[in-house]
Amino acid sequence: MTTPPSILFIDDDMIERMKFNRTVTSLGFENKIIEATNGEEALKILESKDSLPDIILLDLNMPRISGKEFLKILKSNETLKFIPTIVLTTSSNHKDLLECYKIGIAGYVLKPLKYEDYMKKISKVISYWNTNELIIL
Repeated sequence: MTTPPSILFIDDDMIERMKFNRTVTSLGFENKIIEATNGEEALKILESKDSLPDIILLDLNMPRISGKEFLKILKSNETLKFIPTIVLTTSSNHKDLLECYKIGIAGYVLKPLKYEDYMKKISKVISYWNTNELIIL
């Protein structure tokens, strides 16, 4: 992959979306970021199929369609199920972790409280996916 993978970032919290964008920019990554404020909006973006994201970063605790419900819908779709989906959440609940991996996530990352720690984690996640070979849909 010559261009960095595009990222669909799904989080209902505006501050989290701003923090993620600021982090990606300040770390010098050139990934295209597509934002969705909830699972319902994300599904509409994915249904349009104009340009599917290469990876998805997903919060679990959201209104309308929760992160887990979104995952179940995503992984039941024959095309969309191949998009690597990484949960980015504050939930350290072991049950959530197990359930998400059973559904088929590619990773589960806890959001740290300190911004410096958040930057380090996001840097590692994006660096990994920028070097990973992805299926182009």
